[in-house]
Amino acid sequence: MKVIVDLCVVPMGVGVSVSKYVAECQKVLHEAGLEHQLHAYGTNIEGDWDDVFAAIKLCHERVHAMGAPRITTTVKVGTRTDREQSMQDKIDSVVG
Repeated sequence: MKVIVDLCVVPMGVGVSVSKYVAECQKVLHEAGLEHQLHAYGTNIEGDWDDVFAAIKLCHERVHAMGAPRITTTVKVGTRTDREQSMQDKIDSVVG
């Protein structure tokens, strides 16, 4: 099943700046070959359900390995069965 996810991973106990942890999650998504778009407070991801959620798990594993003792993550998930729709399709339907 194809899914579009809005992901926000927040490492806790690492200080104020979290950019290096966000960059690591972006690297995970790139390595997984998933279509993704960083935005100011998270990342939109599209792909196969299992691939996307495996990448989210790997983000957690990598951020913990970087020294974050805790992580809080917000995930919004959208699926459709009536037709295929990409992240760009959703944007285009509003601004196009």
